[in-house]
Amino acid sequence: MANHFQGQLGETDLRLLRVFHAVAEKGGFAAAEVSLGKTKSAVSADVSALETRLGVTLCARGRGGFALTIEGRQVLEAVEALFADLDNFRDRMNQARGRLSGTLTLHVTDNIVTYEKSPLLRVVGRFAALHPEVFIQLVSGAASEVEQAVMDGRATIGVSVLPRLVATLDATPLFQEVLHLYCGRDHPLFSTPASAITPEEIGRHRMVEVSAGATGPLWPIWREQLTFSARAGTIDARAILLLSGAFLGFLPPAYAETWTRQGLLRALAPERLHLSNMFHVLTRRGTPGGLIAETFKTLLIADYAKEESTAPIC
Repeated sequence: MANHFQGQLGETDLRLLRVFHAVAEKGGFAAAEVSLGKTKSAVSADVSALETRLGVTLCARGRGGFALTIEGRQVLEAVEALFADLDNFRDRMNQARGRLSGTLTLHVTDNIVTYEKSPLLRVVGRFAALHPEVFIQLVSGAASEVEQAVMDGRATIGVSVLPRLVATLDATPLFQEVLHLYCGRDHPLFSTPASAITPEEIGRHRMVEVSAGATGPLWPIWREQLTFSARAGTIDARAILLLSGAFLGFLPPAYAETWTRQGLLRALAPERLHLSNMFHVLTRRGTPGGLIAETFKTLLIADYAKEESTAPIC
């Protein structure tokens, strides 16, 4: 690679530009470590190499914190335009070739595999069979992490519960999850008769916070009685709190089944107290997701619509 940029971009230039874009997007070298899979020193070295290559200082370093220079902001705008052009070129080549190639970055909520109604498992298999040249990068995490990944562009598409409407996201409903209230074997309510499980009784015990998007027929009445004393970012973290015997909380029955069979968890008044969350397909509003993401999204929505139309009427 030449010491200074002379109008020709190579693979190394693109790699350095992607590192710089991640640093600018995350607001610093340390913040970009995780998303890039590099150490802070390696990230800093890459940005320094890019600065040498371009002949400009891209960001200020020091006690004042991270900040882009005027030149850095100009380069960032050019990089974003370049990446958009590259994505557009890839899509047009895919259309010309009649087959897809590239990367699908899909972020999903951490417990989605437990839902038999989820079209995700079927669609991933079908998509992979139809488009073998597409590299699938699948990441699971808390609902808030999925939402944030789609908003900041780390995820091309997401599947998650959506507790609130977000102006920067397009959300298409997919399927509902059902939640029951559980307690662990060491909790005082574990052996309490079902007839004694009342809002007042539950309100005397500590509860793990419930998603703002959850709803149910009696939920407004029950919610007024509850004392929220813990928060769990993922379903596994929620299960730990419940299995400890110190808290009550909501879980999907399919997820909790292993522990209920072993007598470690008990569902409390499931016929009277159950909640539901709606899962959505999430994409960033106003930003073309590209042919790969749109193809996957179309398959996902079509599969769910087919399942709904063939479901037996109760």
